[in-house]
Amino acid sequence: MKILRRALAGTVLLAALTAVAPPGANAAAAPDTTIDVDVRAGLATVPDTALGVNHAIWDSELGSTAVSGLLEDAGVQMVRYPGGSYADIYHWKDHTAPGGYVAPGTDFDTFMAGARRTGAQPMIIANYGTGTAQEAADWVRYANVTKDYGVEYWTIGNENYGNGHYGSAWEADNHADKSPKEYASHVVAYAEAMKAVDPDIKIGAVLTMPGNWPDGIVAAGDQGTWNQEVLSRAGDAIDFVDVHWYPGGGNAAEALTKSEQIVDAVQVLRDQLDKYAGRDVGISLTETNVGVGPNTQPAALFLADVYSALLENGVFTVHWWNVHNGIGTVSTVAGQTDYGDFGLLSSGGCTPDNSVCEPPMNTPFAPYHALSLMGDFARTGDQLVQTGSDNPLVTAHASRRANGDLAVLVINKDPDNAHTVALDYHGFTPAGGAPSVSTFTNGADGVRTGASGTATEQTVPAYSLTLVTVRSGRTGGALPQAPGAPVAGTITDRTATISWPAVAGAGKYEVYRQHNGVSELLGETTGTSFTARNLEPGRRYTVNVLARTNAGALSPSSPPLTFTTGSPADASCTVRLADTSDWGNGFVGSIDVTNNAAGPVSGWTLAFTWPTTWQTVSNGWGATWTQTGTKVRVTSDATLAAGGTTNVGFVGAYSGPNVLPGVFTLNGTVCTTA
Repeated sequence: MKILRRALAGTVLLAALTAVAPPGANAAAAPDTTIDVDVRAGLATVPDTALGVNHAIWDSELGSTAVSGLLEDAGVQMVRYPGGSYADIYHWKDHTAPGGYVAPGTDFDTFMAGARRTGAQPMIIANYGTGTAQEAADWVRYANVTKDYGVEYWTIGNENYGNGHYGSAWEADNHADKSPKEYASHVVAYAEAMKAVDPDIKIGAVLTMPGNWPDGIVAAGDQGTWNQEVLSRAGDAIDFVDVHWYPGGGNAAEALTKSEQIVDAVQVLRDQLDKYAGRDVGISLTETNVGVGPNTQPAALFLADVYSALLENGVFTVHWWNVHNGIGTVSTVAGQTDYGDFGLLSSGGCTPDNSVCEPPMNTPFAPYHALSLMGDFARTGDQLVQTGSDNPLVTAHASRRANGDLAVLVINKDPDNAHTVALDYHGFTPAGGAPSVSTFTNGADGVRTGASGTATEQTVPAYSLTLVTVRSGRTGGALPQAPGAPVAGTITDRTATISWPAVAGAGKYEVYRQHNGVSELLGETTGTSFTARNLEPGRRYTVNVLARTNAGALSPSSPPLTFTTGSPADASCTVRLADTSDWGNGFVGSIDVTNNAAGPVSGWTLAFTWPTTWQTVSNGWGATWTQTGTKVRVTSDATLAAGGTTNVGFVGAYSGPNVLPGVFTLNGTVCTTA
């Protein structure tokens, strides 16, 4: 977060939350929404670092027992220090931040005492902008040798791409060279110095989130983007990468659609790790917040949706900005007063003219209650599983407990209407009786818990979060162990071979493809490898493997494997797409089309489909360009000679991760993609 709203002061008032039964409701209407929950489609397992928040040295409440108690109650597992951009001006030895405000009682030892009371692991940001590798190494020595704090996670700097290299400058950086190349060289030096003190720590480098500025931009003098340069030069020295994500949105409804970008954004980031670093490392997302209604219901819905989606995709920790932040622009959102405060807890302050004041210090705002509900939903060791909804205003996430029970988190983004939801389970049989239901509604002062509805039908209030915990109705003996992580072997345009470790007692294995909440069985085998056939070229697939005993018992799901099929190796045409110039929300694309056939092609149509709904062709040249939905057609009356190549170009626009198409057809024939 770039702007410090104000320093915090005042007395502490701890808001008590009492779990009560949900208010009574009329008889449920017939279901208007169906949510599929498929335990065969396993996603990531919830780590012990999943739920995080930011602490800042300008927050006088950082070390208070009231705050650590509230964070503990919410299930917070990781806390980040010393706070956003302040990290690049903060010097831990004398607890100063030249040019910024440092509140009393916010030094490192006070922070660590609060983290321990919370039961949370710390993530420390080493000062890159105005610090040195030696200063960071001394901090590691003090933390883990002198004090024996056992701090494992350390990132090098905050938003260091915001140092002016790309035009905008909010992050302090005293280095004469502000390029990603220079940052990468210092990451290597910091890692060497810090790990010389404690080789067990984990070092993180700062990257940009795909789809967020300055993603895609190559600055003057650079050989690639920030992510490309940092990963190719420092990839061997790091253990994880750290990104921030503020997706914005012109209104609450738009802001609440942004979670749809997460699958693609994380996958693009993993592809960059593989391509430029040559290995897969952990991903942390240590700052996020909603663009509209930051302390009212939109923020609560956004937090639950985004934390869940990021964890499903293997991000090992997600952090809200911020614990406290201060009053901003006051407005009314969905009938509630929004103070424009990006904190989880009230700062207790007033507008400059004292016309509006926040509730007393530490009063929880709506996103705090959503975080508390997340603490009940995403428990360490749970396996998140895929869901699907036929209503874009009602989304869901689900987690499978170690004992086989299932928790389903339903998010109603409709500000005006309740919806009756039919819950359809796949690979899971619910027990009889009413499930446990926890609900957080618009304007409520806490989460209400009781028993309502059934395991297969729930009415969810307008603008609400509803957590339905369903007991497993399965009977019989123990299930076989879940197969270990499958790995990809040979992948072509139409086939993919995968393999996995054997499971004791398995009679056979079933391979499922994830597909909108209801998995598709690709096939089964008695061995530990399988070749999926009849796949589509240039398409991303996610699969799981389950073991089944001869008695019919089906194991939990393996971890997911995601792969992308290629293009034909010897097609009659070849297409090469290049992003020749990018400015963060648009780019110039250049396409070479080569005729590999023995004869000429008289008149041709090149076709491709954008992988996402937020990508468009603004204009094109060299042929006639049209776009319908996500499908693009490029037509020409010209003749393309045998062995000849023609070039066409376009200006593309995007408002999320720019996933380039991987498959093209020429007059209906799938081309080789170069």
